[in-house]
Amino acid sequence: MIDFMLNGQPCRSEASPETSVLELLRETLGVTGTKEGCASGDCGACTVAIGEPGPDGELRYHSANACITPAHQLNGRHLVTVDGLAQGDALHPAQAAMVACHGSQCGFCTPGIVMSLFTLHEQQRQAPAPLTPQRLEAALGGNLCRCTGYRPIRDAAMNMESHPEHRPLWLDAAAPRESESDKPRLDLDAAFLQPTTLAELNECLAQHPKARLVAGGTDLWLESTQRLARFERVIDVTRVAELNDIDETTLEDGRSGWWIGAAVSYSRLEPLLETHYDAFAHLLHRLGSQQVRNRGTLGGNVANASPIGDTPPVLLALGSRLRLVGPEGERELPLDEFFLDYKRTALREGEAISAIFLPRPAEGQTLKVWKLSKRREDDISAVLGAFAWRLENGVMRDVRLAFGGMAAIPKRAAHAEAALEGQAPDAVAFRAAREALIEDFQPMSDVRGSAEYRRLSAANLLERLRLVIAQAETDSPREVMLHAYAH
Repeated sequence: MIDFMLNGQPCRSEASPETSVLELLRETLGVTGTKEGCASGDCGACTVAIGEPGPDGELRYHSANACITPAHQLNGRHLVTVDGLAQGDALHPAQAAMVACHGSQCGFCTPGIVMSLFTLHEQQRQAPAPLTPQRLEAALGGNLCRCTGYRPIRDAAMNMESHPEHRPLWLDAAAPRESESDKPRLDLDAAFLQPTTLAELNECLAQHPKARLVAGGTDLWLESTQRLARFERVIDVTRVAELNDIDETTLEDGRSGWWIGAAVSYSRLEPLLETHYDAFAHLLHRLGSQQVRNRGTLGGNVANASPIGDTPPVLLALGSRLRLVGPEGERELPLDEFFLDYKRTALREGEAISAIFLPRPAEGQTLKVWKLSKRREDDISAVLGAFAWRLENGVMRDVRLAFGGMAAIPKRAAHAEAALEGQAPDAVAFRAAREALIEDFQPMSDVRGSAEYRRLSAANLLERLRLVIAQAETDSPREVMLHAYAH
């Protein structure tokens, strides 16, 4: 049973484990303002807003793709759809601005666009900040429109503040939360399990070691929407308190950094990355839309073990570790030892990732991350390269080169690393590194690129790295860039 608030009204509904929020709305509850476009989290037509209490108890709304959000994750949350925004004839500023700026034609994508604008409006209300082009791009980047063109939609975003604040009072009404004393014990026989502590998660894993685990659902739920899969039992890790922490720590080997809980969303992680790893933060904006970053997690991206997952190569380049939990207790291992073969990992039956260690940048360390994909935004990688190194007395030290899309697993280029370690970053060393890639990888051909394309792209990314290092050391950046274009 799912208990939540829907547009200010208490709602209770039953649903099978694989039901999405979109399916619940349209097919069970008859709330049809939210539209289905792609059913894969790409187009944004199904965008809704989900509210949950922040640290101060005030509701914080984030946008989400209803088509790939598990319906059971609404439990104890406040769901807002386009159907509930207007108060009689009084439109919400997001709606009024879209009308005034002629931001809609066929209207199919409009409900999702309005909900993205609504979420942006809520964020501005709670934490006013300049509405820069970058913020607009982030807020609307997950909403596609095939007939209007984006200019009037952007105009509407900039125009919201000029419209009367017709904001439903029920937006601040949080779903009732049970006290600890009234909270029922976790039903281990339920089809959709929602543990709230690590101890409860271990109980679930011990009882149901083959159950499907879900965090953001941005990948797993495609099995339901695209392949019509049925899930016998699902364990949702997003409510586990310990998996939502970001803890600063120092490891036994002396490295300091942060344990990132496996249920921490990309959106929550962004401020930390923007402070310490610019290149990693920039990658997140190419990983997916705002809706995806609001739901997707670092833990899920690693556990998914896809050879074209965006974050594993970066974590490999940084020397990350994993903390695993299960019925037999807790253990740690380097990320290098986690990926075994295509979609095969070192997880034992009944184990789950609880946290990922993100090291603090070492003194003098530089990280570069470059992603190649058919679309610049919101697309899957064909090849991704992540490179970390230090320059010490003119030579490269602690070189770590990792790639996605080049093997059955995310993988470091050990031979290429060896070719650069202790060498000056010159053309000779990098030529040897590019040649060594042949020993490191035998990529496959698929719809995103041929094997030859991948080999050439990986080599070119290393050449790009050489030019970037040279540019940082030269007094003539223009000369270096002209050299890059010549190649």
